[in-house]
Amino acid sequence: MNATQLNVGIIGAGRIGKVHAETIAFRVPEARAISIADVNREAAETVAARCGIPAVAESADQILANPDIQAVLICSSTDTHADLISRAACAGKHIFCEKPIAHSLAKIDAALAAVEQAGVKLQIGFNRRFDPNFSRVRTAVARGEIGAPRLLHIISRDPVPPPISYVKVSGGIFLDMTIHDFDMARFLIGDEVEEIYTAAGVMVDPAIGEAGDLDTALIVLRFRNGVIGMIDNCRQAAYGYDQRAEILGAVGKIATENCYPNQATLSLGDGVRRDLPFNFFMERYTESYTAEVRAFVLSVIEDQPTKVTGLDGRIPVVMGLAARKSFDEHRPVRLDEIQ
Repeated sequence: MNATQLNVGIIGAGRIGKVHAETIAFRVPEARAISIADVNREAAETVAARCGIPAVAESADQILANPDIQAVLICSSTDTHADLISRAACAGKHIFCEKPIAHSLAKIDAALAAVEQAGVKLQIGFNRRFDPNFSRVRTAVARGEIGAPRLLHIISRDPVPPPISYVKVSGGIFLDMTIHDFDMARFLIGDEVEEIYTAAGVMVDPAIGEAGDLDTALIVLRFRNGVIGMIDNCRQAAYGYDQRAEILGAVGKIATENCYPNQATLSLGDGVRRDLPFNFFMERYTESYTAEVRAFVLSVIEDQPTKVTGLDGRIPVVMGLAARKSFDEHRPVRLDEIQ
């Protein structure tokens, strides 16, 4: 594409839609949002006013029909993603879509087929790949700095559980929370997982269990190359947003710790203290949201492959379904069991 600035439309003006709209408006000069739509028009109008978006569309259809829009950012609810991907592809728009594509592999496959047939670009919103800390861990593995990797440990804990209304429609902890960690496991090790075993329970809020979900889990991963991984999830950590990773290799290890608003420590007679880590993903991952959107925009402008493909969006869903099946059946589950 011969362009210096990409015209985008944003579908969805909720929490993540607002993040991406602000990113484009204030941090990615290579793109401009020219229209935004949401089922809650007032929310779209608020974001448009904040971010200087000139038009509030009546619907996603109006955005997809706009010939001036070259690409769309799908930030609506998960149950709309797959259909919007297919419709956007048919409209000839390049697509950035938040995760997950869908909870159903059949719907995912139909959406990916539409993308391939239309020949448009698709990037899935796994923003943690673009975080400088996790990127450095991946680089160490890829360069062989720690030798052959042996053990992977990912810790991902939220400060507070989501509303029960969200839990009921989210697809469960493995598809709305752990899905990021499944993607990070593949990304950091650079290989595919063959088998998953899950131990989990309801330890934070009984209402989460009543809604059919879990809130605390350990998931063991076995990779094709022999690496053993563990993902440690909890929907509540009293001290804030806990995001860490460590890989042990044959000649060393690499680890990344939590990020903090400042690096100051307070030393007194009764102890040494520091402030709490960032409290949630919008503060913790601001830089990575900018990097992922810029990467998508440049992939379109420069006609390069996207850095997080549709297949990268599909495999973590398979892993999430395997994790739940493992919990339900009290046994390890191979990914090739999930159809």
